Amino acid sequence: MATVSFKSATRIYPGGDTPAVDKLNLEIEDGEFMVLVGPSGCGKSTSLRMLAGLEEVNEGAIYIGDRDVTHRPPKERDIAMVFQNYALYPHMSVADNMGFALKMQGVSKEDRAKRVGEAAKLLGLEEYLDRKPKALSGGQRQRVAMGRAIVRNPQVFLMDEPLSNLDAKLRVQTRTQIAELQQRLGVTTVYVTHDQVEAMTMGDRVAVLKDGLLQQVDTPLNLYDHPKNKFVAGFIGSPAMNLLTADITEGGAKLGDYVVPLERSLLAKAGSDKTLTLGVRPEAFKVADQGLPVHVAVVEELGADAYLYGTAEHNNEHQQIVARIDARMPVEKGSTIHLAALPDKLHLFSTSTEERLTA
Repeated sequence: MATVSFKSATRIYPGGDTPAVDKLNLEIEDGEFMVLVGPSGCGKSTSLRMLAGLEEVNEGAIYIGDRDVTHRPPKERDIAMVFQNYALYPHMSVADNMGFALKMQGVSKEDRAKRVGEAAKLLGLEEYLDRKPKALSGGQRQRVAMGRAIVRNPQVFLMDEPLSNLDAKLRVQTRTQIAELQQRLGVTTVYVTHDQVEAMTMGDRVAVLKDGLLQQVDTPLNLYDHPKNKFVAGFIGSPAMNLLTADITEGGAKLGDYVVPLERSLLAKAGSDKTLTLGVRPEAFKVADQGLPVHVAVVEELGADAYLYGTAEHNNEHQQIVARIDARMPVEKGSTIHLAALPDKLHLFSTSTEERLTA
């Protein structure tokens, strides 16, 4: 097992003006499950490929344990990668696919069979060892790809969106299996996804990237409760946080006729800005007699809860609102209700810097 360190690691593609990954500094603990998450083009897959040795590092360094692997070929890095498209050999059986890397390393047939058998047992693949990949479902193929990584006993697992080809139900099931398996094996794992729900449910810690820059790295709960900036706030959480532009007024932030009371010390942090961004999670709204008037477009009933989707008008602009309400509450589509924000659950961000404002 090993730690992984990115030290100001930078990747600039030939002909590119801006770095795909810009001075990434990230420390991954021994045995940790680290998830890299962000929108398409944010640099998460490039970061993973730099660690794998599949992309050149133009500046900075990457360490696995105390070894500088920045310019070492992939085969010398002691890593195993699980790809999005499984990358299985179609003409080989499951057992041969799982044991192929060991065969290339000159591992004896007996030892190969033993290690493949152990991995197959771990992954519930014992009855499929003689089958070809085409006879397997997507979820089973993904487990074969996992097995191929496990038999190598690497220091680090690298996973590049391994669940994106699976249907929704299978994704949920497989992500639970991967997280449980990683915990059991205790292997340092770096996992890339664009799905923030996947990131929140699987990672010990989550690193959020945008435009090649690391925005924040923390535990899923801390990212949710204390987002460092407006981007992280809007990206982490499902449904997403409501981000509303409010006018700064005496004693609070004003949305139309609704004033959210705020401490003077917080308002002072906004500096010369005339507005601030008010962040309200869907569960931090409550239906009230007085509050922000919201025109109800859709009510999504989910059994115990319901999500209300609507629009609020402020400064001649329509702002989208999502609120979690009691599923038994009678709310008609097309009606107007008032929502009040819970003061202790508010997030405030500077309009000019988009950084979090704290007292």
